[in-house]
Amino acid sequence: MSRYQVMVVGLCILLNALDGFDVLAISFASPGIAAEWGINRAALGVVLAMELVGMAVGSITLGGLADRYGRRPTILLCLVLMTAGMYAASLSSSVTELLIVRFFTGLGIGGMLASTNAMTAEFSNARYRNLAVILMAAGYPMGAIAGGAVANYLLATQDWRAVFSFGAIWTGAFLVLVWFTLPESIDYLLGRRPAKALERVNRSLQRMGHQTLSALPTLATQTREVSYKVLFSSRFRLVTVLLIIAYFAHIMTFYYILKWIPKLVVDMGYEPAAAGGVLVWANVGGAVGALLLGLISTRVQLGRLLVVVLVMAFVMVTAFGLDYRDLTQLSMVSAATGFFTNAGVVGFYALISNAYPADVRASGTGVVIGIGRGGAALGPVVAGFLFIQGFELFWVSVVMGSGALVAAVAVLCMRQPVPQATTQAAS
Repeated sequence: MSRYQVMVVGLCILLNALDGFDVLAISFASPGIAAEWGINRAALGVVLAMELVGMAVGSITLGGLADRYGRRPTILLCLVLMTAGMYAASLSSSVTELLIVRFFTGLGIGGMLASTNAMTAEFSNARYRNLAVILMAAGYPMGAIAGGAVANYLLATQDWRAVFSFGAIWTGAFLVLVWFTLPESIDYLLGRRPAKALERVNRSLQRMGHQTLSALPTLATQTREVSYKVLFSSRFRLVTVLLIIAYFAHIMTFYYILKWIPKLVVDMGYEPAAAGGVLVWANVGGAVGALLLGLISTRVQLGRLLVVVLVMAFVMVTAFGLDYRDLTQLSMVSAATGFFTNAGVVGFYALISNAYPADVRASGTGVVIGIGRGGAALGPVVAGFLFIQGFELFWVSVVMGSGALVAAVAVLCMRQPVPQATTQAAS
């Protein structure tokens, strides 16, 4: 891969890191919100889940826009939504206001993930595509780690609103950075052929060290179907349905851990800053898990590796529900739990990017992740409901961790490897 390709993939990693902080900002702020507004666990679960609902809608709708109008303009639109949403959250004075602005923030985050997943796959060569997509997904916990360190400082010196103000500033800075540095995907330009497509393709090819084209290659004859219909055609129906089931189930498990750690640790008697530190450790484990999965996936078949990771995710989420009174011990268990749960999530991103060709890749990513985000939204809400019903932490963790087992079974049902995406100019 050329340095230009590495630059584009690196920028996508940073954008996903930004997503990681913007999603978890509400988790860092949740103890302060609950204390200031006096809301119970069930109501807090709804607040924690609202941007996940927005992410589901954004993944599906904006993922389709990325296939139709381009990855670059969709990413810019998402950054506008995220910047405005983070700033508005810092000004919220009621639960209702916060719910609304977190929904719109979620729209941008969901569309961003669908777009950057496609962009990363399309600017990577065939040899390193899985690794690049997994590294892109690993940006999510990296952003949570870096942002969490800042959030802990802000929570120790200011109130919860400062977390959202910090997020708004950095998201706005990335809007400027992307405007000046991020190109359009070559695969998109070759497939959709917008104005000046040849000129834009050649500009990127030159930067990648490849020969330029004298004319755009002839497109193979194909039926111009709506991309969402293609996803459920006979060619893709089975893999689409299985990916949706698997991702939906596992993401419930993943967001139960990420959304509830700060509140649960505070309820154990620790300060909000210490609770944020435990969440940071969960994301440290998640980042390490993602990186190791990416490296191992270059040598081991991804589907088999993913099944093992998902089973271990269930084991560790169940272990998280045991009684820990030592903060160091709790932090280490959280790190191990994050290791396997996040490795499972990033493994799905690589699986999805390989499942669809370029003309429906963002739509496919958006639909699988978008519908799956229903599980992300349900995770905190279901856990909150179980707590209100009197279930102890251990049994809540067993129930919520079982989503990873369901996901493992769905992956096992993919008896044949998912169809490999076609390799175009970036390869």
